[in-house]
Amino acid sequence: MGMLPQAAYPLFLFFLFAAAPLKETSATTVLWTAPAILLAALMIAWAAESAQYFVAQGFALAMLAWLQTLPEFAVEAVLAWHQQTHLLLANLTGALRLLTGFGWPAIYVTAALCHRRSGAGPLRRIVLHDHHSVEVVALMVPLLYVPVIAIKGTLTIYDGIVLIAIYAAYLIILSRLPSEDHETIEDLEVIPRTIVKARRSNRILAITGLFVAGGALIYFSAEPFLASLLALATLAGMPDFIFVQWIAPLVSEFPEMLSTLYWARHPERAAIALMNMVSSNINQWTLLAAMLPIVYSLSVGAPAAIVLDAGQTKELWLTLGQAAIALVFLLNMELTWWEAAALAVLFAVPFFDSAAATATTWIYFGWAGVAVARMIFGRRKPPAFPRFVQVWKLHVRRTA
Repeated sequence: MGMLPQAAYPLFLFFLFAAAPLKETSATTVLWTAPAILLAALMIAWAAESAQYFVAQGFALAMLAWLQTLPEFAVEAVLAWHQQTHLLLANLTGALRLLTGFGWPAIYVTAALCHRRSGAGPLRRIVLHDHHSVEVVALMVPLLYVPVIAIKGTLTIYDGIVLIAIYAAYLIILSRLPSEDHETIEDLEVIPRTIVKARRSNRILAITGLFVAGGALIYFSAEPFLASLLALATLAGMPDFIFVQWIAPLVSEFPEMLSTLYWARHPERAAIALMNMVSSNINQWTLLAAMLPIVYSLSVGAPAAIVLDAGQTKELWLTLGQAAIALVFLLNMELTWWEAAALAVLFAVPFFDSAAATATTWIYFGWAGVAVARMIFGRRKPPAFPRFVQVWKLHVRRTA
């Protein structure tokens, strides 16, 4: 540790605390930690719903996504600090594929069921708003850079700097967008509606309190929740790679799943739920990936690269392929029923048959390549790009 610069010591101490080994616990601990995380998810969802009327919706969702992925950051910090490099990409890729392959279809199914139950008939697509083009375009940027990491087979601090810069630019753009129209306040649930209508001082206190309390509850419940599932996995004889790739992300993304399904119950807010997921995708492709070489280098005591083995590279390409086709779907500023179904099916295939992972990767990239070629040579441009330019001219450039 003697080679670390003095300025890095506070960061070192933070991760030393965050990356402490998981304490052993019984499987029954899940009985209290699961309800705790459920309550935390509702609290931060209420806070984000309220905050979007006073700051840009996308910025509120980005902050919400960061809070929701605190457990994911904690799990990755543990693995990086203990230099378990063979498991780092397992957790990251597993979480990303779970968000897109299960989370996005779950949002559509929930919205479609509630839409039909209300007597409005079938819901054929979730339509995004113009300002959601910022999230769509922002998702594209790290997906253009991460292949560089996959090709060279290393994840370095320099890669982390690039990824952090991408996320910083994303937040700056979001911060310059307008807040939501107050005419839609009456559409909110009782708690967020009450907060929005409260006096300014009470409103700030309530939103801040919900964010802080929800984040703290997630932080302190995530470790025993994860440990209890680890105990269950041990009893079942599950390999650590499978646990880290699928069970741990299921736990760490649990709060986000609950928040997004809470919004998706109202089909007109399904786009917000989907953008919450997209914000988390951006968060993990940038900040979470950037954190890994930083914590690993702190643990080693000097700048060090994380070298990806063949298995990790394969998992990364599979995850990139899924992200590429998901992005292509959103470039039309909507998610249709058949696109949600395709994401679910292609996610499930390698999950149940690991031998099909390579074929699924080729399907992802082949499909995405054909779609991009049609966009390039076709007469119709994807709506996401002109709408992003319009949002930039109306809001970002004017406030720069």
